Amino acid sequence: MSAAVAPVGTAPLPGPRWPLRAIVAQARAEVRMTLRRGESLLLTIGIPVVLLAFFVLIGYPDASITGGVSTVDFIVPGIVALAVMSTAMVSLAIATGFERQYGVLKRLGTTPLGRPALLAAKSAAVLVVEVLQVVVLLLAGVIAGWQPRGDVAVLAAEVVLASAAFAGIGLLMAGTLRAEMTLAAANGLYLLLLLTSGMVVPLSKLPGSVQAIARALPAAALTDALHATLGTGNAVPGRAWAVLAVWAVAAPLAAAATFRWE
Repeated sequence: MSAAVAPVGTAPLPGPRWPLRAIVAQARAEVRMTLRRGESLLLTIGIPVVLLAFFVLIGYPDASITGGVSTVDFIVPGIVALAVMSTAMVSLAIATGFERQYGVLKRLGTTPLGRPALLAAKSAAVLVVEVLQVVVLLLAGVIAGWQPRGDVAVLAAEVVLASAAFAGIGLLMAGTLRAEMTLAAANGLYLLLLLTSGMVVPLSKLPGSVQAIARALPAAALTDALHATLGTGNAVPGRAWAVLAVWAVAAPLAAAATFRWE
């Protein structure tokens, strides 16, 4: 049997294509919306910069607490970790939660963009905002006396893994809880991880049981990795890579399995 052919002069039907241009356009729109929201700018840029300046000015924690690491070398990696967590988890969770409650996600999911491409665009927007955050914070760190160090490729890998982990946690909350509950849960978890991940208080100062739990979470793993890369210039502990990798896979899978679009 001969294969069917299209009539002469008729263009072949287009096959399925990944809507790259649509993803880029949606990601651009997501970035613009994030940067236009005053509360988002406060959370993603304002608070981290203020915290960095505050801790450096008061000299906390000093070398006697951090095991010989200077205040600025300890605080800069911790605040970068905080910024990544605030954008990939808190901002994404809150924005997505309210978009879901108001029916925005449902409408966008039925457009030619499609739901998978919409999530890809949101993830791309998170990474763009994080690049801006990291640049601003590292410049602020240099002004405060931090000496640039570390491998850019290693830093990028840490941020990408952590972003996937935190975004998965954020979307897990946004896709299963009401918007108001997502707001409370995301901010509560943000505060808890801020205090127990080594971002501003060394993990060595926490009780042993708290340390053990914290080290199994992505916040402490990212902080440990960034302390090695940006703080001391040492190799990143294998445990930190393993924890980040596990959460980078497990959290998005859990979010995908439980996410409700309306």
